[in-house]
Amino acid sequence: MKLTSLAAACLSFALAGAPLAGPLANAALAETAYPDKAVTIVVPFSAGGTADIIARMAAEHFQKKFGQPFVVENIGGGGGVSGVEKVTRAAPDGYTLVLASTSNLAVHPTLYGAKFPYQTLRDLKPIGQVSVVPNVLVINPDKIAARSVPELIAYLKANPDKVSFGSAGTGTTQNLAGELLMQRTGTQMVHIPYKGSSAMLPDLLAGNVELAFDNVPLLLPHVKSGKLVALAVATPERQDFDKNLPTVAETIPGFEATAWHGFLAPAGTPDAVTDKLSAELQTFMKQPETVKKMQELGMTPVSSTPEQFADLIKTMTAQWKEVIEKGNIKPQ
Repeated sequence: MKLTSLAAACLSFALAGAPLAGPLANAALAETAYPDKAVTIVVPFSAGGTADIIARMAAEHFQKKFGQPFVVENIGGGGGVSGVEKVTRAAPDGYTLVLASTSNLAVHPTLYGAKFPYQTLRDLKPIGQVSVVPNVLVINPDKIAARSVPELIAYLKANPDKVSFGSAGTGTTQNLAGELLMQRTGTQMVHIPYKGSSAMLPDLLAGNVELAFDNVPLLLPHVKSGKLVALAVATPERQDFDKNLPTVAETIPGFEATAWHGFLAPAGTPDAVTDKLSAELQTFMKQPETVKKMQELGMTPVSSTPEQFADLIKTMTAQWKEVIEKGNIKPQ
């Protein structure tokens, strides 16, 4: 039997009667034992959505790689809070993971204040980011004549509080993107929150709300049909789905309002376990079939380390905290 260097070292310790402890014990656990039973991946949303699709793709890969079941469990409710909270209370052993999103990780802890049931980087341990979901700024062309971000800003300044923008709900990235636009340009719009993007879209198409930021897959078919006009994408760089579409940041430097997803474990999970999962997750995210599927879903695939994902959460939490407080945004 061929042993890795770590396994050989562990065997030597065992033959010598020396107990394993500390980092070596954690590393031994990750290499020789984990996982030795089923792993649950909690998706804090209903089945069939973007997060659910990503989780099931990753679960299939992990199951093939590790030879143990990786079972996706959908726990909806509370805008994703219920599912994430359950994972924060799970045993920190690597057998309960969560695939969460921007709102759950970087918005809700600020939006809901001190009584919120968890703080992301206190109660969860990042494994890796897997996606960016671009938000696109669109207008109803029958209601707004602007065809560029500068023209839109000029129109909003000339018509304070006369333009309404729709969102998937208070505290979503769609809501915060509109709020960020107002704060960075000194303009005023009326926010109309809906119970999800699918509920907002008919009113946007009918002109009951004049503009919106929302995800590419939802809006792109209507842009192609001419019912909506895309002015810009809210990512730092132009996106592959339309390289001719400018970024909002080309007019408003530093503007970014994207949704994203990533895997996390309960705080206290051994480094060796999360590092093992992260390494395999990065491998999965770089596979051509993964990249192709993600792009078909309107997402940009991301392969990141736990440290890079933690930095993203810190950065975006700080950004949205400032926007929420400045805009006096309250949960509904």
